Amino acid sequence: MSFPNIDASVSAADLQAIKDAFAAIKAKLPFLVNLTNEDRKKMTKTGSDSLTFVTKALSSAQANPNIFPGSFDRAAFQRDVDLFAVLTELTTLANQVAEQIDDTRMAVGGEAFRQATQTYDYVKTAAKTQPGLKGLADELGERFKKGGGGGSTPTPPGSS
Repeated sequence: MSFPNIDASVSAADLQAIKDAFAAIKAKLPFLVNLTNEDRKKMTKTGSDSLTFVTKALSSAQANPNIFPGSFDRAAFQRDVDLFAVLTELTTLANQVAEQIDDTRMAVGGEAFRQATQTYDYVKTAAKTQPGLKGLADELGERFKKGGGGGSTPTPPGSS
């Protein structure tokens, strides 16, 4: 599948501006954490199903302050719920951008690989008549040898 509408480049200045924008986002969220796999396993998960419970519990805490011990910090609870809502919104936005970046990267990578296999085919064909291309053809052909290149190995051009 070809994506002819993707004929673009990112200038060094634009790339730096994008990196700076990500850095600015991280600077605005200095409290972000990195969880280990163990942390993730132990942690209570709060998703959309739990959000209603959490917000109702917060409303209950605000409506009935006299039933809580002095050690229960209702204001901290409110801040956690508010921050959870903001981070959920930001996660949605970030995931949309990340998905588009990944989809575009995949499409462009596939197109680049298709063009690379065409180039390999041309080099391989030309190596039969042009001196000095056999080594290059062999080097490019390494990608298609069994067990090389990791992952799934595509069929080299002209082999089907």
